Amino acid sequence: MRLRGVISLGLALAVVANAALADAPRTSIRPMPKPGGASATSEYVVIYTNAPGVRESLRPRISPRSRYGAPAPIATPVASAPVIYSTARLAPSRSLRPVPRPRRGAVPAPSVAPAPVTAPPPQVVALGSQGRVCRSRDIRGERLRDIPGELRGCGVNNPVRVSSVSGVALNPPAVMDCDTAKALNEWVDEGVKPTIGRLGGGIAELRVVDDYSCRPRNNRPGAEISEHGRGKAIDIASFNLRNGVRIPVEGGWNDRVQGRLLKQMHREACGPFGTVLGPDADRYHQDHFHLDTARHGNGNYCR
Repeated sequence: MRLRGVISLGLALAVVANAALADAPRTSIRPMPKPGGASATSEYVVIYTNAPGVRESLRPRISPRSRYGAPAPIATPVASAPVIYSTARLAPSRSLRPVPRPRRGAVPAPSVAPAPVTAPPPQVVALGSQGRVCRSRDIRGERLRDIPGELRGCGVNNPVRVSSVSGVALNPPAVMDCDTAKALNEWVDEGVKPTIGRLGGGIAELRVVDDYSCRPRNNRPGAEISEHGRGKAIDIASFNLRNGVRIPVEGGWNDRVQGRLLKQMHREACGPFGTVLGPDADRYHQDHFHLDTARHGNGNYCR
């Protein structure tokens, strides 16, 4: 009886052992290496998102936004497989080094050119209606109240706003003194009109780009007051014909046909005016004629 009991107990233990072996894993359960350990040089991060026993709220996540951009997955996750992310975009694209300071004493160049030196526009007050001015039947415009000097050396006594001379309109009408208005009328009547002749139906209009303006010469700070600031100068940019054709100083000066007309009118101005400047004078007069009645001790200055 004792022998039969021992055999029965041995058979029972064998059955239990076989059941335990059937439930055992085929391979050893080894932990994955930690980041920074033996695999720290790898360029991938392995994250298990479906490990058994881990609740959904406790699973690690890659933030969709980071300082250097969101990491891009390079492998599609499948059931019971880890999610693999590249770490290439987790590193900065370049070293975050501070910008070197400028050398001591270095002065950066200004990004914006200094504004021209000009005074506020004058308060021009008309004393009468449009009509003949400067005691000339060929000069039409209106008389103005004296213009005080906004800067020292500026101002005009007995100014006029001229709208036309010898039947040729000024666009826009120009403010000047009567001496300058008479010189302009003489030049148009004896120089401009004969030079243009019947071309395009004749001269119809002078395009004015500057008249009275209280400022230094060529708008240069510290320079002498321009004759424009004394009401003795006018700038002409183009000569417009009755058929609508325009003869511009800029672009026309070196033209084979228009250049001949412009140079002739430039020469004719040297006489009525004390100073005549054009594209050959300097870089400030590439696009207009400057005409003023200043008189020089050694004669007229024409370039």
